[in-house]
Amino acid sequence: MKDFAGKVAVVTGSGGGIGKALVERFTAEGMKGVVADIDAALVEQTTAELKALGRDVIGVVTDVTEFSSLEALRDTTLEAFGAVHVICNNAGVGSASEGHLWEHHVNDWRWSFDVNVLGVINGINAFVPTLLAQGTEAAVVNTTSGNGGFTPLIHSAVYATTKAAVTCLTECLWGQLQEIGSPVTAHLLYPSTKSPGMLNTGIWRPGRHRHARYDRPGAPPPEQGRDQLTPMMARAKAAGQEITFAPLSEVADLCFEDGQFWICQPGAGVGSLRRAQSQADRTLPEYLIQGPNVMTGRKAGAQD
Repeated sequence: MKDFAGKVAVVTGSGGGIGKALVERFTAEGMKGVVADIDAALVEQTTAELKALGRDVIGVVTDVTEFSSLEALRDTTLEAFGAVHVICNNAGVGSASEGHLWEHHVNDWRWSFDVNVLGVINGINAFVPTLLAQGTEAAVVNTTSGNGGFTPLIHSAVYATTKAAVTCLTECLWGQLQEIGSPVTAHLLYPSTKSPGMLNTGIWRPGRHRHARYDRPGAPPPEQGRDQLTPMMARAKAAGQEITFAPLSEVADLCFEDGQFWICQPGAGVGSLRRAQSQADRTLPEYLIQGPNVMTGRKAGAQD
């Protein structure tokens, strides 16, 4: 897409974090925006902030684990604006899993897959038929991560596995849209920035808004989740690493670089070259062992 004024962008998980930055940038370009998030208070707050800036936006409380909720999001968008031109399947969660992979509770896997993978699939199934029927240029942007999409961090097995799945399904979506000659395109957003630093988003509070059906013994409270950022920063400090944060707006800026499928900073995927070489040479994946590693396989509260 080259012309943005008056077009309509829908972003899931946009009450805060990267999703909010996306809506802010889309509407700054003259697009109409739909703030979609499971957190009703954040939907109301973010929508009000954007309206105060003169942006044409609506807010829709959305649970991406439910296909009917994505259908309702689509229908509400069409009722308000008459069309959809960009759907960003951005909503995602950290699993809040504890211990090593073989100790992770199955409900950590189920919750993460239902949000991070089936949430994207639900978005595709709800919106792509509409985009195709419109017969005009449109885009599907799925948020993945270098953690899994390129190579995994070994102590985030659940999250990395879901993002690897999002990467693969988006590649297939791109190929099928190309095969039928559709003006609808598919893209993978790898959150990355020009400025050095980590991204401070809700992903660091895993367990927030976790449904009761995914409960498990010792799960973080769904009201606020578990603070994983503070202990990680403490581990980084002990390892002599300085943690800085980059502006989320730089992630949104990437979406306006022309015609990219792999939406990321140049060089962001260099680690995947070592992975591909290991596959080609049939060597052990020793590139996965990083040190000092500030991620941890220890259980919550364990002394590192």
